[in-house]
Amino acid sequence: MDTLIDVRILGIPGKKCGTVIVTAEELGCCRDSVLMQFCANKLDKKDFFGKSDPFLVFHRSNEDGSFTICHKTEVIKNTLNPVWQAFKISVRALCNGDYDRTIKVEVYDWDRDGSHDFIGEFTTSYRELSRGQSQFNVYEVINPKKKGKKKKYVNSGTVTLLSFLIETEVSFLDYIKGGTQINFTVAIDFTASNGNPSQPTSLHYMNPYQLNAYGMALKAVGEIIQDYDSDKMFPALGFGARLPPDGRVSHEFALNGNPQNPYCHGIDGVMEAYYRSLKSVQLYGPTNFAPVINHVARYAASVKDGSQYFVLLIITDGVISDMAQTKESIVNASRLPMSIIIVGVGPAEFDAMEELDGDVVRISSRGKFAERDIVQFVPFRDYIDRSGNHVLSMARLAKDVLAEIPEQFLSYMRVRGIKPSPAPPPYTPPIHVLQTQI
Repeated sequence: MDTLIDVRILGIPGKKCGTVIVTAEELGCCRDSVLMQFCANKLDKKDFFGKSDPFLVFHRSNEDGSFTICHKTEVIKNTLNPVWQAFKISVRALCNGDYDRTIKVEVYDWDRDGSHDFIGEFTTSYRELSRGQSQFNVYEVINPKKKGKKKKYVNSGTVTLLSFLIETEVSFLDYIKGGTQINFTVAIDFTASNGNPSQPTSLHYMNPYQLNAYGMALKAVGEIIQDYDSDKMFPALGFGARLPPDGRVSHEFALNGNPQNPYCHGIDGVMEAYYRSLKSVQLYGPTNFAPVINHVARYAASVKDGSQYFVLLIITDGVISDMAQTKESIVNASRLPMSIIIVGVGPAEFDAMEELDGDVVRISSRGKFAERDIVQFVPFRDYIDRSGNHVLSMARLAKDVLAEIPEQFLSYMRVRGIKPSPAPPPYTPPIHVLQTQI
């Protein structure tokens, strides 16, 4: 363990205000977590008008012999025989992956003023705890002061391990390595509120010299997410436009003009189809999100075994017309292997988009709440770099847009109990043995 910082706290002149010492230790490589539950029996009575209000404090030992608090249980009021709730802790936090390292557990009686009374302590290790519920995991709680004063002192009660379950934490990349496919779909807002594409004021302005806001958002997010899509074929949809030849309004049309096969090759293919559509369709309205969400949801509903996950990127100016239907679509989609990214372009107020994001209040429809948060919203204007350095600002946009996808993905897999498939062995080229004729 190395001491990184040792600094005196400056405060009242002439008085010693203490020292802050920051130490560090290299963490052991371990991705396991443990779910543990404890109970206690016949703890010492500490409260004058009641029994005790016990809680446990777990300490990890450090390389220099000191201890660091790594977990506190909840307080169980007025009992000498508490049963604490099961809790989950990473093995790294508990013992830094060292199975034989000492774990110290202290038992306290909670007091409202914070001067908690010490009942006693015991030590164990991960290796001992991993034996599970047995006679080896019943611990005597010892108060050293009491033991030194009283000859007949036995203990201050006992603490028993009720259960010990090891869980290996898996990552987003474990699933990707195991063969889970990410399917990326793009949906672009072609409503009239974006402005006439031939005018420089339009969000869809076809500037021959630089990308418009839609193009920049599409390229920034798409170029990263396409690395996780093995076939690089992306369905690209538009909504809110009148289509040739009859001028019918569509909220779910293929940008490449082929409803039977809306796939575009790579992000460059999507960009090409987007610009082609701008020349052929008429921007119209209203702004309905539900059709494109339901479009992707139909595919996601057919593959629930963890082999595929669907990501829908909606780029919009944010003026939504079908809020109730969109909420219902999102609530329904929250049970499916899919996530929705919304990038808001232009100067509009995006209150409706923030509501769909569901970070503050979980989205609901007809009294039914979304099973999990699947929507991530970001306003494009926050990423326009005034210095003109679009490379950096677009990288930051992509990072923030995609930040929630791995956790949304993992939450789906966890709830469904789907584990990643083992990664295939690395490819080794065949060894060609040269045979010589004599």
